[in-house]
Amino acid sequence: MPPSPLQPESGRVTIKELSDLLPRFDQRGMDLQLDRMQGALKHLGSPCGDIPAIQIAGTNGKGSIASFISGVLHQNGIRCGVTTSPHLVSWCERIAVDGQPIELADLRQLLNELASVFKTFQLTPFEQLLASALVHFHRETVDLLVLEVGLGGRLDATTAHPKRPLIAMASIGLDHCEHLGSTLTAIATEKAAVITPESCVVSAEQHPDVRAVLENRCDQQGAELRWVSPLDDSWHLGLAGELQRSNAAVARGVLLALGPHGWSLSDDDLRTGFARARWNGRMQRVRWRNEPLLMDGAHNPPAAEQLNLERRHWPGEKAGVNWILGIQAHKQGIAMLQTLLQPQDRAWIVPVPDHNSWTLEALLQRSPQLTQQLIAASSVEQALVQINAPERRKSTVPVLAGSLYLIGDLLARAVVTAE
Repeated sequence: MPPSPLQPESGRVTIKELSDLLPRFDQRGMDLQLDRMQGALKHLGSPCGDIPAIQIAGTNGKGSIASFISGVLHQNGIRCGVTTSPHLVSWCERIAVDGQPIELADLRQLLNELASVFKTFQLTPFEQLLASALVHFHRETVDLLVLEVGLGGRLDATTAHPKRPLIAMASIGLDHCEHLGSTLTAIATEKAAVITPESCVVSAEQHPDVRAVLENRCDQQGAELRWVSPLDDSWHLGLAGELQRSNAAVARGVLLALGPHGWSLSDDDLRTGFARARWNGRMQRVRWRNEPLLMDGAHNPPAAEQLNLERRHWPGEKAGVNWILGIQAHKQGIAMLQTLLQPQDRAWIVPVPDHNSWTLEALLQRSPQLTQQLIAASSVEQALVQINAPERRKSTVPVLAGSLYLIGDLLARAVVTAE
C-alpha cells in the first residue's frame, strides 16, 4: 500500500523540530552540483550503489508518479525505498520504505551520525536528506529505489546514484527558470540529462520542443524512449484529476519495464496499487469548520493550466470560483493569475507562511485590470471566513492553490481535515 496520507491528527513532527539539524533550504541558497554528493556517497561506501533505481524527473506530476509506482511495488511484495520532495508536514515524509516514512528518531540519529560527512563535503540540506535516505535504505535491505528529482536533473543529487536504468519523465514545463533556463528547450535539456546509456525512458505526451529534446538525448545515449497515452476510464485511480491518467500511464510504463530487471508485473498487478494511491495536496478535498475546500499544490503556470482544465468538471464553475492563492515571490504569479482567473472569479491573496510571497499590491501593480477580482487576506482562515459569508458564497467549492508549503502549513496546524 502507498504511504498513508498524513493527517493533522497523526502527531508527526513538523519541520521546525529538526531545525537544529537541517537548516532552512533558503539559507544555503540554490547550489546545484554533483561533485559533493558523489564524494560523500563514495566516502560512505556507496550505499545502495548496486540497487537499481527508478528516477522520476520532470516539472509537474513527479510525486504522483512516485505514489502510483510505490503503491504497486509494495502491493506486490517488492521492497522499495522511496524519496520524494517537498514534504507537507514532516521531513520524514521524504524517506519511506514500503510505504512507511522513516521514524523521527531514526532520521535524527542518521543526521547526527552523518554530520561530519555532511560538513566535510559541504552538502546542502537536500543532499543531506538524500544521503541519509540511501544509508537508511541500505540498512533496510531494499530491492529497488524510487528517486524523485528535486530540481532540474543534470546536477540534481539523485543523479549521483550510479544505477538508474529506468527513467519516468513527468510533464515538463516552465518553472525554476532562474536556475534551469528561460525556454522549454533549455529546461528540458537540463531534465533530460538524467537519461543514462541504454536506459528505458517512459513519458506521456510533451510539448513539441520537449519531445525533440527527449528524442535527441535518447538517440545520443542509446536509450529506449516509450511514449504512453493516458489510461482510459477502466482504470480506477486513487488520485483525482484528468492529469493523473497521464501520470498513471507513465507509472504503468515504468512498472511494466521492470521485467528485464527481475520483476514481472501485469496490468492486474497494477490496478489495485493504482486504486489505492494517495498523495496529499493534489486535488485533495478537505473540510474547514465542516465547510468543503479543494486544495491543489499548483505553483507554476503549467500546473495552473492543468487546474484550469479541471474546473470544467466543477458544477457551477461558470458562475465563478472563489480562489485562495498563496504564491511565493519568485514564482510566476502574474502568469498563474492570468491562467486561473475567469472574469466572474474572485481570488483572495494570502501569504505563504515563512516564505516571501506575492502581495495584493505587487500583483495589482503588474495587473491593475484585476482590481475588482483580487482581495487581500492575512491568512487562509480569514479568507475562508469571508468566502463562506452568505453574500460571498458560490455554488462551487472554494479552491486553494499556489504553494505546497501553504497546504503543508494548514495540515500541520490542523486547520483543515481530510475527507
